[in-house]
Amino acid sequence: MLENEIKEFLFSKGVSDVGFSYIDNADTGDLKYAVSIVIRLSDAIIDEIDSAPTPTYFNHYRTVNAFIDRTLLELGMLLQSKGYRYITVAGSQSMPDKAFSGRYSHKEAAHKAGLGNIGKNCLFLHKKFGARVRLGTLFTDCELHGDGISEDNPCINCDKCVKACPSGAILGVSFENAKVREDMFSPAICSEYMKKAYQKIGRGAVCGICMKVCPVYNGIE
Repeated sequence: MLENEIKEFLFSKGVSDVGFSYIDNADTGDLKYAVSIVIRLSDAIIDEIDSAPTPTYFNHYRTVNAFIDRTLLELGMLLQSKGYRYITVAGSQSMPDKAFSGRYSHKEAAHKAGLGNIGKNCLFLHKKFGARVRLGTLFTDCELHGDGISEDNPCINCDKCVKACPSGAILGVSFENAKVREDMFSPAICSEYMKKAYQKIGRGAVCGICMKVCPVYNGIE
């Protein structure tokens, strides 16, 4: 099965987890099969985040995004060599016609692939690694079959993310009770705060506080 070959290829590159899904609402033409990859972030680097992100985390964030883009490009080239077509979704890129959104939601694709669920912090909570991950997505016309949507949500509704968010962008609404992302989280408020408060850390803006305080699978009391 090609799914096994893809997993073997991606795991050999250092990817932490892989899933597959069929997504019919993506603007990718007839490329409706998605490969989702999960990269576990460095616990040591995230643990250094306190009241603000660190320059080390900023570099880690950008480096992992570059790794995701490169790894999915290599997977796409492998699929194309076998006669299939592919489109990669950038690790971190907002589209001009979609405010604070990429071409397709990595979180939605990973959720549909059965890799985890979405917490009150509006972050993807991997079924083993929790919030401390980055995601990547590739669309293809190669027929791939996954495990289906993960119904279990590991979010424990502790509201630590809500209390810790310095911008107030996390609204305290669970994924199950939200109709759209903005019911849970204001990306505009988050982005504006990061640009003002953390621009000195590097070009662009990152935070990571909500991820750092999330206790899911991290032994935080």
